[in-house]
Amino acid sequence: MRYWLLAAWIALAGVGPASAQLSFGFSSGGVSIGINVPVYPHLVRIPGYPVYYAPGLPTNYFFYEGLYWVFQNGLWYESPWYNGPWTLVPPDAVPLYVLRVPVRYYRHPPPFFHGWAVNAPPRWDEHWGHDWAEHHRDWNHWDRHHVPAPAPLPSYQRHYSGEHYPRTEAQAREHEQRNYHYQPHDTVVREHYEHHEPPAPQTHDHSHDHSHDHSHDHEQH
Repeated sequence: MRYWLLAAWIALAGVGPASAQLSFGFSSGGVSIGINVPVYPHLVRIPGYPVYYAPGLPTNYFFYEGLYWVFQNGLWYESPWYNGPWTLVPPDAVPLYVLRVPVRYYRHPPPFFHGWAVNAPPRWDEHWGHDWAEHHRDWNHWDRHHVPAPAPLPSYQRHYSGEHYPRTEAQAREHEQRNYHYQPHDTVVREHYEHHEPPAPQTHDHSHDHSHDHSHDHEQH
C-alpha cells in the first residue's frame, strides 16, 4: 500500500491533515482548490493514450482508469466523482499514464512548464528531483503499439448536478455501485480504489464463546 506514504508526504509538504480531502465546489467539509465544475464535463480521449482530458475547463483535468485527476497549484488530486471531494495524491502515487500526458493537454499549465516541449510530457523527473527519478527511471518509456484500452466514462454522473450531486461518500458510493462496474487494471489505481472502499464490517467470532458454553455444560453434568 502506498497510502502510508501520504501522511508523511503531506507533513513534508506542509499540508495539514484537514486538507487531505479537497473539493472544487461545495462538498462535505472540503477545502476548495479554486475551481468549480458544476456539471459533468465534456471529456475527450487523448490520441494514443488511455487518458481523457477536459478541453472546456480552465484547469488541468483528466480521467483515467475510472478516476478523475487534477493538477492544481503544483499538486495532484483524484476523485471518483467529477466535482470531488478530492484526495491529495503524493508524486509516487500518480499513475504513469497520467504523468505521460503531453504538455499541450494541460489547459492551465503552471509557470515551471514554460519552455518545455508541448508534444512531450512534463519533466517530472526534473521537477520532483533525484529520488523520484531514481524510483521511476522508465516512467516515460512504454510500448506505444500496445497501449491499454481506456476505461469507459462514468457518463451516468451527468444526471447528478446541483442539488442532486451526492453530498456524502455513502451517497456517491451507492450511485457508483449501481451504475459503474469497471475494475481498473492499473495497479496504482487499484490502490486508490481500495482507499475509497468503506472498511469491512467487523464480525464477532462466537466460536470461542460456544466452546466455553459447552465446557461449562459438561462441568455441570
